[in-house]
Amino acid sequence: MKKLDAKKIFNGQCDFLFGAHNYSQIEVSSHPEIAFIGASNVGKSSLINALVGKKIAIVSTTPGRTRQLNFFKVADGFTQSFSEGFVLVDMPGYGFAKASAKHMEHWQKTALEYLMKRPNLKRLYLLVDPVKGLKEADRDMINMLNAVAVSFQIVLTKTDKMNKEEQTKAEEKILKEISKWPAAHPKVIISSSSKGYGIRDVQDSIVEVLQHL
Repeated sequence: MKKLDAKKIFNGQCDFLFGAHNYSQIEVSSHPEIAFIGASNVGKSSLINALVGKKIAIVSTTPGRTRQLNFFKVADGFTQSFSEGFVLVDMPGYGFAKASAKHMEHWQKTALEYLMKRPNLKRLYLLVDPVKGLKEADRDMINMLNAVAVSFQIVLTKTDKMNKEEQTKAEEKILKEISKWPAAHPKVIISSSSKGYGIRDVQDSIVEVLQHL
């Protein structure tokens, strides 16, 4: 197969498809899906926008703004096999949110159903703010992903707030813990949406997943 070009793919068309409050609302699809999840206010929407070079996901200073699974189609006809592209999925943040416990529990249930039941989910990126470090909510999510055997790759966000030495220490700490997480991808990606670094690394990682389908 011809090698895919990340620059061409992510400079292509990207459109909002639909949002789902319940798993039953998620449309049946054969397109490969790439999902993003993380604690509230980790910079998930900013990263998605940086990947496609346009504001498709809602960015808010209010934690927990994403209250449904949002699906975006990236389509530039990059291969004959996936002539209609692939789908990015912006998942609800976990942890703090200005909402009732009942609503938060509902979002978490919908997210878990998606992770466990969606056969065309090809990669889950778990976003972590290294400045704050791994929180209890992050560890709970990681333990759940390991329990249900959902493979994930960690992306460190907002690393522009750290110097190089601090970035290295944060990465090394995560890499040490990865050995205990069977479902974790062995490589950690360091990124900053505001500064633009690491974005190409995430794009290349997605392209590598698509290349081997």
